[in-house]
Amino acid sequence: MKNHSQVHCTRVLSTSIAPIRPKSLKTAFLLSLSLTSCLSHNLADNGLGPEVIDLNAKDVSFENEKGLPYLKKPFINSFPRDRRDQLQIAKLGAGGEDRGRILSYAQSLAEPSGNPKFGNTDSLLIAHRGKLILESYYRKGRVNYPHYQMSITKSYTAYAIGRAIQLGHMTMEDLHKPVVSFLDQIEPDQLAKGAEQITLHQAMQMSSGIRLPKKRIGEIVRKPDLLKGQGQARAYLQFTNPISSQRPQPFKYQSADTVLTMQVLESIVPGSAEDFIRNQLLKPMGIVNYGWQEDLSGFPKSAAGSSVLSRDMIKMGLLTLNQGLWDGKQHLPKEFIKQATSPLVQTSPTNFYGYFWWSQVREVGEKKYPCIQGRGAGGQFIFVFPTLELVAVATAHNRGMGKMLWQLPEVLIPAFAKK
Repeated sequence: MKNHSQVHCTRVLSTSIAPIRPKSLKTAFLLSLSLTSCLSHNLADNGLGPEVIDLNAKDVSFENEKGLPYLKKPFINSFPRDRRDQLQIAKLGAGGEDRGRILSYAQSLAEPSGNPKFGNTDSLLIAHRGKLILESYYRKGRVNYPHYQMSITKSYTAYAIGRAIQLGHMTMEDLHKPVVSFLDQIEPDQLAKGAEQITLHQAMQMSSGIRLPKKRIGEIVRKPDLLKGQGQARAYLQFTNPISSQRPQPFKYQSADTVLTMQVLESIVPGSAEDFIRNQLLKPMGIVNYGWQEDLSGFPKSAAGSSVLSRDMIKMGLLTLNQGLWDGKQHLPKEFIKQATSPLVQTSPTNFYGYFWWSQVREVGEKKYPCIQGRGAGGQFIFVFPTLELVAVATAHNRGMGKMLWQLPEVLIPAFAKK
Protein backbone atom coordinates (compact mmCIF):
# COMPACT_ATOMS: atom_id res chain seq x y z
CA MET A 1 0.00 0.00 0.00
CA LYS A 2 1.34 3.43 -0.86
CA ASN A 3 2.02 6.06 1.75
CA HIS A 4 -1.07 8.25 1.39
CA SER A 5 0.98 11.41 1.89
CA GLN A 6 3.09 10.57 -1.16
CA VAL A 7 0.55 9.70 -3.84
CA HIS A 8 2.04 9.70 -7.33
CA CYS A 9 -0.23 10.24 -10.33
CA THR A 10 -0.03 7.58 -13.02
CA ARG A 11 -2.25 6.90 -15.98
CA VAL A 12 -5.49 4.99 -15.33
CA LEU A 13 -5.02 1.59 -16.93
CA SER A 14 -6.34 -1.00 -14.52
CA THR A 15 -9.53 -1.87 -12.71
CA SER A 16 -10.05 -0.51 -9.20
CA ILE A 17 -12.03 -2.82 -6.92
CA ALA A 18 -11.33 -1.36 -3.49
CA PRO A 19 -10.58 2.36 -3.14
CA ILE A 20 -7.87 3.78 -0.89
CA ARG A 21 -9.14 4.37 2.62
CA PRO A 22 -7.08 7.02 4.45
CA LYS A 23 -6.45 6.04 8.06
CA SER A 24 -6.57 9.57 9.49
CA LEU A 25 -7.85 13.06 8.79
CA LYS A 26 -4.27 14.17 8.21
CA THR A 27 -3.57 11.56 5.54
CA ALA A 28 -6.98 12.18 3.98
CA PHE A 29 -6.14 15.90 3.77
CA LEU A 30 -2.72 15.23 2.23
CA LEU A 31 -4.26 12.79 -0.24
CA SER A 32 -6.86 15.36 -1.24
CA LEU A 33 -4.19 18.03 -1.77
CA SER A 34 -2.00 15.68 -3.82
CA LEU A 35 -4.87 14.39 -5.93
CA THR A 36 -6.31 17.85 -6.57
CA SER A 37 -2.88 19.10 -7.60
CA CYS A 38 -2.46 16.23 -10.06
CA LEU A 39 -5.93 16.72 -11.53
CA SER A 40 -5.69 20.49 -11.76
CA HIS A 41 -2.57 20.37 -13.89
CA ASN A 42 -3.30 17.36 -16.05
CA LEU A 43 -6.60 17.93 -17.80
CA ALA A 44 -6.57 17.04 -21.46
CA ASP A 45 -8.92 19.16 -23.59
CA ASN A 46 -7.86 18.43 -27.13
CA GLY A 47 -11.28 18.22 -28.76
CA LEU A 48 -11.54 14.51 -28.01
CA GLY A 49 -13.14 14.84 -24.59
CA PRO A 50 -11.89 16.06 -21.20
CA GLU A 51 -9.66 13.52 -19.49
CA VAL A 52 -7.74 13.05 -16.31
CA ILE A 53 -4.48 11.91 -17.87
CA ASP A 54 -2.42 11.20 -14.73
CA LEU A 55 -4.22 9.17 -12.12
CA ASN A 56 -3.73 5.84 -10.37
CA ALA A 57 -6.72 3.51 -10.68
CA LYS A 58 -6.72 2.98 -6.92
CA ASP A 59 -7.44 6.68 -6.46
CA VAL A 60 -10.90 6.24 -8.00
CA SER A 61 -13.42 6.62 -5.20
CA PHE A 62 -16.36 8.69 -4.04
CA GLU A 63 -14.19 10.77 -1.73
CA ASN A 64 -11.46 11.40 -4.29
CA GLU A 65 -14.01 12.33 -6.94
CA LYS A 66 -14.82 15.35 -4.79
CA GLY A 67 -11.30 16.63 -5.54
CA LEU A 68 -11.95 16.88 -9.27
CA PRO A 69 -11.91 20.55 -10.30
CA TYR A 70 -14.72 21.90 -12.46
CA LEU A 71 -14.12 22.03 -16.19
CA LYS A 72 -13.52 25.59 -17.35
CA LYS A 73 -16.02 25.09 -20.14
CA PRO A 74 -18.47 22.32 -21.11
CA PHE A 75 -17.50 19.73 -23.71
CA ILE A 76 -20.34 18.87 -26.10
CA ASN A 77 -19.59 16.57 -29.03
CA SER A 78 -22.26 15.76 -31.61
CA PHE A 79 -19.98 13.27 -33.38
CA PRO A 80 -18.35 11.25 -30.56
CA ARG A 81 -14.89 9.80 -30.94
CA ASP A 82 -14.45 6.10 -31.66
CA ARG A 83 -12.41 4.99 -28.65
CA ARG A 84 -12.35 1.33 -29.66
CA ASP A 85 -14.30 0.49 -26.49
CA GLN A 86 -16.96 -1.59 -28.27
CA LEU A 87 -19.26 1.42 -28.76
CA GLN A 88 -20.36 2.25 -32.29
CA ILE A 89 -20.62 5.94 -33.07
CA ALA A 90 -22.63 8.11 -35.44
CA LYS A 91 -23.28 11.80 -36.08
CA LEU A 92 -26.12 13.53 -34.26
CA GLY A 93 -28.98 14.22 -36.67
CA ALA A 94 -28.02 11.53 -39.17
CA GLY A 95 -30.88 9.34 -37.96
CA GLY A 96 -33.54 12.03 -38.42
CA GLU A 97 -33.63 13.15 -34.80
CA ASP A 98 -34.09 16.83 -33.95
CA ARG A 99 -30.45 17.91 -33.72
CA GLY A 100 -31.22 21.48 -32.68
CA ARG A 101 -33.52 20.50 -29.83
CA ILE A 102 -31.02 17.95 -28.49
CA LEU A 103 -28.05 20.33 -28.64
CA SER A 104 -30.08 23.07 -26.99
CA TYR A 105 -30.86 20.74 -24.09
CA ALA A 106 -27.24 19.61 -23.80
CA GLN A 107 -26.11 23.23 -23.68
CA SER A 108 -28.71 24.13 -21.07
CA LEU A 109 -27.25 21.59 -18.66
CA ALA A 110 -24.09 23.69 -18.48
CA GLU A 111 -25.97 26.65 -17.01
CA PRO A 112 -25.54 27.35 -13.28
CA SER A 113 -28.20 25.65 -11.18
CA GLY A 114 -28.66 28.66 -8.92
CA ASN A 115 -27.52 26.70 -5.89
CA PRO A 116 -24.06 25.07 -5.83
CA LYS A 117 -25.38 22.21 -3.69
CA PHE A 118 -28.14 21.20 -6.10
CA GLY A 119 -28.56 20.01 -9.66
CA ASN A 120 -24.99 19.83 -11.00
CA THR A 121 -24.95 17.66 -14.12
CA ASP A 122 -21.58 16.12 -15.00
CA SER A 123 -22.37 14.23 -18.20
CA LEU A 124 -25.05 13.55 -20.78
CA LEU A 125 -24.64 10.81 -23.39
CA ILE A 126 -27.18 9.64 -25.95
CA ALA A 127 -27.23 6.52 -28.14
CA HIS A 128 -29.77 5.97 -30.91
CA ARG A 129 -30.27 2.80 -32.93
CA GLY A 130 -27.27 1.24 -31.26
CA LYS A 131 -24.82 4.09 -31.86
CA LEU A 132 -23.49 6.84 -29.60
CA ILE A 133 -24.49 10.18 -31.13
CA LEU A 134 -23.89 12.70 -28.35
CA GLU A 135 -21.22 12.87 -25.67
CA SER A 136 -21.07 15.83 -23.30
CA TYR A 137 -19.24 16.54 -20.05
CA TYR A 138 -19.65 19.33 -17.53
CA ARG A 139 -18.17 20.30 -14.16
CA LYS A 140 -16.66 17.11 -12.70
CA GLY A 141 -17.43 14.96 -15.75
CA ARG A 142 -14.48 13.27 -17.45
CA VAL A 143 -14.48 10.78 -20.28
CA ASN A 144 -12.03 8.47 -18.47
CA TYR A 145 -12.89 8.99 -14.78
CA PRO A 146 -15.45 6.48 -13.43
CA HIS A 147 -18.35 8.32 -11.81
CA TYR A 148 -19.38 7.03 -8.37
CA GLN A 149 -22.67 5.13 -8.51
CA MET A 150 -25.23 4.93 -5.74
CA SER A 151 -28.33 2.72 -6.09
CA ILE A 152 -27.78 2.11 -9.77
CA THR A 153 -25.17 -0.37 -8.51
CA LYS A 154 -28.19 -2.54 -7.69
CA SER A 155 -29.05 -2.69 -11.40
CA TYR A 156 -25.55 -3.93 -12.27
CA THR A 157 -25.80 -6.51 -9.48
CA ALA A 158 -29.01 -7.85 -11.02
CA TYR A 159 -27.24 -8.23 -14.35
CA ALA A 160 -24.46 -10.19 -12.68
CA ILE A 161 -27.13 -12.73 -11.70
CA GLY A 162 -28.36 -12.70 -15.29
CA ARG A 163 -24.85 -13.42 -16.52
CA ALA A 164 -24.58 -16.34 -14.08
CA ILE A 165 -27.78 -17.76 -15.55
CA GLN A 166 -26.49 -17.29 -19.11
CA LEU A 167 -23.35 -19.27 -18.23
CA GLY A 168 -25.31 -22.09 -16.60
CA HIS A 169 -24.42 -21.49 -12.95
CA MET A 170 -28.12 -21.27 -12.11
CA THR A 171 -31.44 -21.27 -13.96
CA MET A 172 -34.44 -18.98 -14.21
CA GLU A 173 -36.31 -21.51 -12.09
CA ASP A 174 -33.66 -21.20 -9.39
CA LEU A 175 -34.74 -17.59 -8.85
CA HIS A 176 -37.79 -19.01 -7.07
CA LYS A 177 -35.81 -21.19 -4.67
CA PRO A 178 -35.15 -20.03 -1.08
CA VAL A 179 -32.03 -17.88 -0.78
CA VAL A 180 -30.77 -20.05 2.09
CA SER A 181 -30.70 -23.08 -0.21
CA PHE A 182 -27.65 -21.46 -1.89
CA LEU A 183 -25.90 -20.44 1.36
CA ASP A 184 -24.27 -23.50 2.89
CA GLN A 185 -23.04 -21.71 6.01
CA ILE A 186 -26.49 -20.75 7.24
CA GLU A 187 -28.77 -23.11 9.15
CA PRO A 188 -32.44 -22.40 8.36
CA ASP A 189 -33.58 -23.39 11.85
CA GLN A 190 -31.51 -20.54 13.34
CA LEU A 191 -33.36 -17.87 11.40
CA ALA A 192 -36.38 -15.72 12.16
CA LYS A 193 -39.75 -17.23 11.31
CA GLY A 194 -40.42 -17.04 7.57
CA ALA A 195 -36.90 -15.91 6.64
CA GLU A 196 -36.03 -19.35 5.31
CA GLN A 197 -38.69 -18.95 2.60
CA ILE A 198 -37.32 -15.75 1.00
CA THR A 199 -36.46 -16.31 -2.66
CA LEU A 200 -34.12 -14.41 -4.96
CA HIS A 201 -37.14 -13.44 -7.05
CA GLN A 202 -38.60 -11.70 -4.01
CA ALA A 203 -35.33 -10.11 -2.89
CA MET A 204 -34.53 -8.61 -6.30
CA GLN A 205 -37.88 -6.83 -6.36
CA MET A 206 -37.42 -5.50 -2.81
CA SER A 207 -40.17 -7.70 -1.44
CA SER A 208 -38.30 -10.04 0.91
CA GLY A 209 -40.25 -8.90 3.95
CA ILE A 210 -37.07 -8.36 5.99
CA ARG A 211 -37.59 -5.73 8.68
CA LEU A 212 -34.78 -5.11 11.16
CA PRO A 213 -35.62 -3.46 14.50
CA LYS A 214 -33.47 -0.35 15.12
CA LYS A 215 -32.04 -1.94 18.27
CA ARG A 216 -30.80 -4.91 16.28
CA ILE A 217 -29.19 -2.68 13.64
CA GLY A 218 -27.09 -1.06 16.36
CA GLU A 219 -26.03 -4.44 17.72
CA ILE A 220 -25.02 -5.67 14.29
CA VAL A 221 -22.97 -2.59 13.43
CA ARG A 222 -20.98 -2.93 16.65
CA LYS A 223 -19.89 -6.46 15.70
CA PRO A 224 -18.45 -6.19 12.17
CA ASP A 225 -16.45 -9.41 12.52
CA LEU A 226 -19.72 -11.36 12.63
CA LEU A 227 -20.63 -9.98 9.19
CA LYS A 228 -17.75 -11.56 7.28
CA GLY A 229 -18.72 -13.89 4.45
CA GLN A 230 -22.23 -15.28 4.77
CA GLY A 231 -22.47 -13.74 8.24
CA GLN A 232 -23.88 -10.59 6.69
CA ALA A 233 -26.78 -12.48 5.14
CA ARG A 234 -27.25 -14.48 8.33
CA ALA A 235 -27.59 -11.28 10.36
CA TYR A 236 -30.41 -9.98 8.19
CA LEU A 237 -32.21 -13.31 8.18
CA GLN A 238 -31.72 -14.03 11.86
CA PHE A 239 -32.55 -10.64 13.36
CA THR A 240 -35.44 -9.59 11.14
CA ASN A 241 -38.90 -9.42 12.61
CA PRO A 242 -40.93 -12.57 11.84
CA ILE A 243 -42.06 -12.68 8.21
CA SER A 244 -45.64 -13.66 7.54
CA SER A 245 -46.63 -16.19 4.92
CA GLN A 246 -48.29 -13.43 2.91
CA ARG A 247 -46.98 -13.31 -0.65
CA PRO A 248 -45.92 -11.04 -2.08
CA GLN A 249 -44.55 -9.08 0.85
CA PRO A 250 -44.93 -5.30 0.70
CA PHE A 251 -42.27 -3.43 -1.29
CA LYS A 252 -39.54 -1.79 0.80
CA TYR A 253 -36.46 -0.20 -0.74
CA GLN A 254 -33.58 -1.48 1.38
CA SER A 255 -30.02 -2.78 1.21
CA ALA A 256 -30.84 -6.12 2.85
CA ASP A 257 -32.37 -7.48 -0.35
CA THR A 258 -29.38 -6.50 -2.48
CA VAL A 259 -27.01 -8.10 0.05
CA LEU A 260 -28.85 -11.42 -0.25
CA THR A 261 -28.49 -11.19 -4.03
CA MET A 262 -24.73 -10.62 -3.94
CA GLN A 263 -24.32 -13.41 -1.38
CA VAL A 264 -26.10 -15.84 -3.70
CA LEU A 265 -23.87 -14.74 -6.60
CA GLU A 266 -20.77 -15.36 -4.48
CA SER A 267 -22.01 -18.86 -3.65
CA ILE A 268 -22.90 -20.04 -7.16
CA VAL A 269 -20.12 -18.80 -9.42
CA PRO A 270 -16.63 -20.30 -9.77
CA GLY A 271 -14.07 -18.28 -7.84
CA SER A 272 -15.39 -15.08 -6.29
CA ALA A 273 -18.22 -12.69 -7.13
CA GLU A 274 -15.58 -9.99 -7.57
CA ASP A 275 -13.73 -12.03 -10.22
CA PHE A 276 -16.96 -13.05 -11.90
CA ILE A 277 -18.21 -9.48 -12.21
CA ARG A 278 -14.87 -8.36 -13.61
CA ASN A 279 -14.14 -11.22 -16.01
CA GLN A 280 -17.57 -12.48 -17.03
CA LEU A 281 -19.99 -9.54 -16.80
CA LEU A 282 -17.90 -6.44 -17.51
CA LYS A 283 -14.73 -7.37 -19.40
CA PRO A 284 -16.58 -8.94 -22.39
CA MET A 285 -18.32 -5.56 -22.82
CA GLY A 286 -15.04 -3.68 -22.79
CA ILE A 287 -15.67 -2.33 -19.29
CA VAL A 288 -12.24 -2.39 -17.66
CA ASN A 289 -11.77 1.03 -16.04
CA TYR A 290 -14.16 0.94 -13.10
CA GLY A 291 -14.30 0.78 -9.32
CA TRP A 292 -16.31 -1.46 -7.01
CA GLN A 293 -16.07 -1.14 -3.25
CA GLU A 294 -15.96 -4.05 -0.82
CA ASP A 295 -18.80 -4.67 1.64
CA LEU A 296 -18.46 -5.71 5.30
CA SER A 297 -18.81 -9.30 4.13
CA GLY A 298 -15.68 -9.05 2.01
CA PHE A 299 -17.81 -9.43 -1.12
CA PRO A 300 -18.56 -6.56 -3.55
CA LYS A 301 -21.10 -4.00 -2.36
CA SER A 302 -24.51 -4.30 -3.95
CA ALA A 303 -26.71 -1.43 -2.74
CA ALA A 304 -24.18 1.22 -3.86
CA GLY A 305 -20.45 1.46 -4.28
CA SER A 306 -19.49 1.02 -7.91
CA SER A 307 -17.80 3.67 -10.07
CA VAL A 308 -18.46 3.49 -13.82
CA LEU A 309 -17.59 5.54 -16.90
CA SER A 310 -20.51 7.30 -18.57
CA ARG A 311 -19.68 5.51 -21.83
CA ASP A 312 -19.89 2.19 -20.01
CA MET A 313 -23.24 3.15 -18.50
CA ILE A 314 -24.46 3.61 -22.08
CA LYS A 315 -23.37 0.03 -22.74
CA MET A 316 -25.59 -1.21 -19.90
CA GLY A 317 -28.48 0.67 -21.46
CA LEU A 318 -27.78 -0.78 -24.91
CA LEU A 319 -27.53 -4.27 -23.39
CA THR A 320 -31.00 -3.69 -21.94
CA LEU A 321 -32.39 -2.29 -25.18
CA ASN A 322 -31.03 -5.26 -27.16
CA GLN A 323 -32.58 -7.80 -24.75
CA GLY A 324 -29.25 -9.12 -23.50
CA LEU A 325 -27.37 -9.16 -26.80
CA TRP A 326 -23.88 -7.69 -26.88
CA ASP A 327 -21.58 -7.70 -29.87
CA GLY A 328 -23.78 -10.28 -31.57
CA LYS A 329 -23.72 -12.69 -28.62
CA GLN A 330 -26.33 -13.40 -25.96
CA HIS A 331 -24.56 -11.91 -22.94
CA LEU A 332 -27.62 -12.12 -20.66
CA PRO A 333 -30.69 -14.30 -21.20
CA LYS A 334 -33.47 -12.53 -23.07
CA GLU A 335 -35.95 -13.98 -20.57
CA PHE A 336 -33.98 -12.54 -17.67
CA ILE A 337 -33.81 -9.04 -19.19
CA LYS A 338 -37.56 -9.12 -19.75
CA GLN A 339 -38.19 -10.13 -16.14
CA ALA A 340 -35.67 -7.69 -14.69
CA THR A 341 -37.18 -4.72 -16.51
CA SER A 342 -40.85 -5.71 -16.16
CA PRO A 343 -43.21 -3.75 -13.86
CA LEU A 344 -43.32 -6.48 -11.21
CA VAL A 345 -44.20 -4.14 -8.33
CA GLN A 346 -46.02 -0.82 -8.40
CA THR A 347 -44.27 1.50 -5.97
CA SER A 348 -46.27 4.66 -6.68
CA PRO A 349 -48.93 5.79 -9.16
CA THR A 350 -46.25 6.28 -11.84
CA ASN A 351 -43.32 4.08 -10.78
CA PHE A 352 -42.77 0.35 -11.14
CA TYR A 353 -39.95 -1.96 -10.09
CA GLY A 354 -38.50 -5.15 -11.57
CA TYR A 355 -35.22 -6.78 -10.57
CA PHE A 356 -33.41 -3.67 -9.29
CA TRP A 357 -34.54 -1.76 -12.42
CA TRP A 358 -37.27 0.90 -12.51
CA SER A 359 -39.86 1.52 -15.21
CA GLN A 360 -42.41 4.14 -16.13
CA VAL A 361 -44.74 4.91 -19.00
CA ARG A 362 -44.36 8.50 -20.17
CA GLU A 363 -47.08 10.22 -22.16
CA VAL A 364 -45.87 12.88 -24.58
CA GLY A 365 -48.04 14.33 -27.30
CA GLU A 366 -50.91 11.94 -26.49
CA LYS A 367 -48.65 8.94 -27.12
CA LYS A 368 -47.29 6.59 -24.49
CA TYR A 369 -43.64 5.60 -24.33
CA PRO A 370 -42.32 2.92 -21.96
CA CYS A 371 -39.11 3.91 -20.19
CA ILE A 372 -36.77 1.56 -18.31
CA GLN A 373 -34.48 3.25 -15.80
CA GLY A 374 -31.45 2.61 -13.67
CA ARG A 375 -31.36 5.20 -10.89
CA GLY A 376 -28.81 6.40 -8.35
CA ALA A 377 -29.23 9.03 -5.66
CA GLY A 378 -27.56 12.33 -6.50
CA GLY A 379 -28.06 11.74 -10.20
CA GLN A 380 -26.80 8.64 -11.99
CA PHE A 381 -29.41 7.64 -14.53
CA ILE A 382 -29.75 5.22 -17.42
CA PHE A 383 -32.86 5.80 -19.54
CA VAL A 384 -33.95 3.18 -22.07
CA PHE A 385 -36.84 3.95 -24.45
CA PRO A 386 -37.42 0.66 -26.32
CA THR A 387 -39.96 1.95 -28.87
CA LEU A 388 -37.59 4.76 -29.86
CA GLU A 389 -34.39 2.61 -29.89
CA LEU A 390 -33.03 5.28 -27.59
CA VAL A 391 -30.66 5.18 -24.60
CA ALA A 392 -29.58 8.21 -22.56
CA VAL A 393 -27.21 8.47 -19.61
CA ALA A 394 -26.84 11.36 -17.19
CA THR A 395 -24.53 11.70 -14.22
CA ALA A 396 -24.35 14.42 -11.59
CA HIS A 397 -23.00 15.27 -8.16
CA ASN A 398 -24.65 16.82 -5.12
CA ARG A 399 -28.42 16.75 -4.74
CA GLY A 400 -31.61 17.79 -6.46
CA MET A 401 -31.39 15.67 -9.61
CA GLY A 402 -34.84 14.15 -9.23
CA LYS A 403 -36.29 16.60 -11.73
CA MET A 404 -34.15 15.06 -14.48
CA LEU A 405 -36.27 11.91 -14.23
CA TRP A 406 -39.12 14.00 -15.59
CA GLN A 407 -37.28 16.62 -17.60
CA LEU A 408 -35.10 14.42 -19.81
CA PRO A 409 -37.93 12.29 -21.25
CA GLU A 410 -40.03 15.40 -21.89
CA VAL A 411 -37.19 16.87 -23.96
CA LEU A 412 -35.80 13.80 -25.73
CA ILE A 413 -38.96 11.89 -26.61
CA PRO A 414 -40.25 14.59 -29.02
CA ALA A 415 -36.76 14.89 -30.51
CA PHE A 416 -36.72 11.20 -31.50
CA ALA A 417 -40.40 10.35 -31.97
CA LYS A 418 -41.55 9.96 -35.57
CA LYS A 419 -43.68 12.88 -36.72
